[in-house]
Parts: sequence; C-alpha cells; structure tokens
Amino acid sequence: MVNIKINGRDYSVPEGSTILEAARYAGIKIPTLCYLKEINEIGACRICVVEVKGARTLVASCVYPVNEGMEIVTNSPKVIASRKSTLELIVSNHKKECLSCKRSGNCELQTLCKEYGIDENKFAGENPAVAIDDSAAHMYRDNSKCILCRRCVAACGAVQGIGVIGANERGFATQIASAFDMNLADTACVSCGQCIVACPTGALGEKDDTDKLLEALSDPTKTVVVQPAPAVRASLGEAFGYPIGTNVEGKMYAALRRLGFDKVFDTNFSADLTIMEEAHEFLDRMQNGGTLPMITSCSPGWVRYCENYFPEFIPNLSTCKSPQQMFGAIVKTYYAQKLGLNPDDVVSVSVMPCTAKKFEKDRDDQAAAGVPDVDISITTRELARLIEKEGIMFRELPDEQPDSPLGTYTGAGVIFGATGGVMEAALRTAAWKLTGENNDAPVDFKEVRGVEGIKEAQYNVGGKTVRVAVASGLANAKTLLKRIKSGEASYDFIEIMACPGGCVNGGGQIIQPASVRNFTDIRAERAKVLYGIDEKCALRRSHENPDIQALYKEFLGEPNSHKAHEILHTSYKAQNLYR
Repeated sequence: MVNIKINGRDYSVPEGSTILEAARYAGIKIPTLCYLKEINEIGACRICVVEVKGARTLVASCVYPVNEGMEIVTNSPKVIASRKSTLELIVSNHKKECLSCKRSGNCELQTLCKEYGIDENKFAGENPAVAIDDSAAHMYRDNSKCILCRRCVAACGAVQGIGVIGANERGFATQIASAFDMNLADTACVSCGQCIVACPTGALGEKDDTDKLLEALSDPTKTVVVQPAPAVRASLGEAFGYPIGTNVEGKMYAALRRLGFDKVFDTNFSADLTIMEEAHEFLDRMQNGGTLPMITSCSPGWVRYCENYFPEFIPNLSTCKSPQQMFGAIVKTYYAQKLGLNPDDVVSVSVMPCTAKKFEKDRDDQAAAGVPDVDISITTRELARLIEKEGIMFRELPDEQPDSPLGTYTGAGVIFGATGGVMEAALRTAAWKLTGENNDAPVDFKEVRGVEGIKEAQYNVGGKTVRVAVASGLANAKTLLKRIKSGEASYDFIEIMACPGGCVNGGGQIIQPASVRNFTDIRAERAKVLYGIDEKCALRRSHENPDIQALYKEFLGEPNSHKAHEILHTSYKAQNLYR
C-alpha cells in the first residue's frame, strides 16, 4: 500500500494503482471517455486529467501511477475548466442530433456534457459531410458522431485479434475506418459487435429491424413466433433500471406477449436440441474415428472467423446449426406441420445478445423448409427500445411462462449463454450416454465455468478420457488454435465463443458505460443469472426435456438421423480473404 492525498484527505491505496483506480478506491469518480480497462489504456481524450503536486501540467489519471506521498486534486477550477473546454472542442464537429440518436440517454459524451454544463456552440468546428457505412449485415458506422477515442479499434484488434478497423489519415482528417476506406462488408469482419458495445457514442450501432418486426406483427395473415436467447434474460433488465445480474425472464415473456407475438417460445429449447445433436455427433466422432477435436458451432462470429482465418479447422467444426437456426428450422417444419401452417406464413423471430445472428440467418444452407429458418433477428437493445416505444411498463409486468411445446427447457439449455456452458451441457448428456444412460452420471462440470479466456480440463467418463478446452474472445481462440497446430496442445472437444465471456457479453447486449465496465465484471454478474436458473431447474440435462423427447419420437427419429441432418445440420466453406 502507498499513502497519498486526494483533495486534501489521506488515503492508503494499493501500490501500482493508477490515479483513476485510487480515486475510485477513495469513493471519488473521475470521468473518462477513451479509457477501457485492459483494453484501451492510452490517456488520449484528456477528460480524466487531474492536478498532481509538482507536475508541470495536468496529468491523465487513467495511465498515471500513484506513488508514496503523492498529492492529487481531482476537482480544482483548473481541472474543471480543462475538462469543459475539451468537451466543447469534441462537440464542435460532432453531429448533434441527440433527440433522434438511439444512444440518447445512454451516451457517455452526452452525460459528461450535461454534467459539466458545456456550451455546445462555443467553438464552430468544420463539419464535413460523412457517408454512413451500412454495408455490413449487422451494423452501421456514422463517423459524424465519432470522437476518435479508439475504443472500437482496441476492441477489434486487442480483444478480438482481428483489426479490420483503425485510424486513417492524420490530424483533423483522422477517421476510424477500414483499410483503404473499404466498406466493412468487404473486410474480414466477423460481425461480433464488440466495437459497438465499446463505443461511448452513437457512432456505431446495430441495424435496427424493429420496423420490419412491427410490420410482421400487424399482418393478420402471418403467424409470428419469437425465441429469446438464454443471455437476453440476464441483460434486458438493465435497460429498465434493474441492477446488473438481475433475472427478468418472467417479465421478458410477458413483454413479448404484449408486443403481439402469437407464440412466445424460448431458444433454451433449441439449445437442448443442439446438445442432443452435438453430444451424439461428438460421441460418434470419438467412437468411429471422426475428425477430432470437434469444435462447437453455436457462435456465428466464431464460425465466420474460422472460415476467414483458420479454414483448415473447418472439418473440426460441428455440423450442428446454432440454437437460433435449429429453432427456426423446427418452427418452419415440425411446428408448422402440427398446426397445418404453410411455412411461408410463419414469421420466425429471434431476440439475441448477438449482432452476428443478423448475418447468420442469411447464410447458405439455413433453410430447412425451403424458406429461411429465421426471418428477423433483433438484439437485446432493440427489444428494450421496442418495449419502451410500445408503451409497455416493463417493471409493472407480472412474471409469465413461455408457451409449449417449444418453450420447455432444462438447466443445460440456459447455461449456453455463458462461456463454458455449451461444453458443460454437452458433457452432461455425453457422460449420461457413456456411463450406460446412468442417471447418476455427473451433472456439474465446474472446471469449464468462469470468465477466463482459455480453460482446460480432463474428465474420465465411462472409462474414457475426454480432454476439453474452452475459449472465449477471438484473440484467445487464435492462441488456442495455434497451440493445436503446433502440437503443443491436444484435445477431443473444444468450445469457442466469439465474445469474451460468451453470449452474456455479446455485441447486442445492453451497453454499460466505461464507468461501470472498468470496475464491474458484467460478464460474471450476468453469468450468475444463468447458473442460478440452472441450479433451480428440476431437469438439468438436455435429454431429460420431455418436449425434446416428443420431438424425436414424433418427427426426427433418433439424434443424428438422416432427417435430423437434413433439418438441423449445416455446412461451411473457406472464405479465403487476404490469404
């Protein structure tokens, strides 16, 4: 510990802390814009400046370490004036359309400008016309709202190891863009959306499909069904004032009904279905000399990354569709047949924590009934905005249950939303199968839980040794795949999720400001919701789901049957971008 003074008071803080961290420890908030802990620590925006006794100039608190006897002032007139002038300069060439911006009310720049009472017209900056890049399937980029904080660049490069965006030009002409100003759709972007949740303003955002959804809901000739993903219930409440880590599952179902959906089901059901196919596929590969390690295929960002950057691992990918796509395929086949509906008249909607799902639904080989498995995919954020727009008082809603038969789920289905969850769910069913369908087979595989970027474990199940690995965040995936290629590591089964921490931290989740992200592990808090639901479930293994059992008995036959492959499995191809 070191002894310092902050605003005239004595504090003892951990050695090695930055001034920003020390102030937080003392209960003092220092504003930031460019800083994201362990992601973007560059001290560039100058919003976090403070006075340090003996220093000639104001210093950036986010990167300036404390030392014994340091005296710091965080709120002097000089500091306040500096921050205010910096904000006024930033907004001098910022597109000021706050009333219509989707980030209004959740914009870090807007919040700071309000706190410091800035004059937005003090400096008349040049405002050149900027073209909006909306070429990608999942998002847009509007550089007229960009403040050059570089948080998106760090998320893409440092966190995901992709780096398809960066700073082009220099000086006043600087802009964040792809190399040679290419359209984002023409790059090797994997649609993960981590740049969006890193952005402090409205410069980046998902493509909004809520108008398309409202049009479908108002069409009396359409049967509109919805599936919310596991992680949505762990984040949606944050948009309505609930603390991070609040389970709002019951209110989520109620809100979806009030929006007008004909049936409110749950992606957890098709997560159970995915496990039935994936676990049996893994056992078949193990027992019959198939390609190992088998790697999960639930994350479309990861699948696209594999096709773009590591196509040699395509044979290792599970051929299973993701839970989103499996659900859509079952809705357009099994469910449509049960109700006597034409698949063309069924609108399959998903609510996802993931922007890559907007890309995935339009992939090849995702149309089991001859029409797209999924018609519309919206993010958690889009659902929150739609609930507000439609005047639904979310906090006043009763807790409701999903419809049957495609809303029943087990604990294995819900943990899909956390890194390691797919692996654990698959191991639960694989262990049951390998031990002779013994209900005393293990259920908890806690070694694969947690937010660490790479996790490894080894299990002895039914006399077989199964070596597994879990990676989340594509930079970690790259590290793991390189270790396998070099022969340094060997596994039988691997789970990879594109987003750090898994779907709970997806690019479509409710955006938390840096002031929260820097000091709270939102991944862990949201994951607790899913594991809490799992622990309370009477049924915790996918093969125990009675509606899954009925689906196989009435329609699919056996897991990995020919019919199951036609409907629930897919294919991949190398993209050969920049190779």
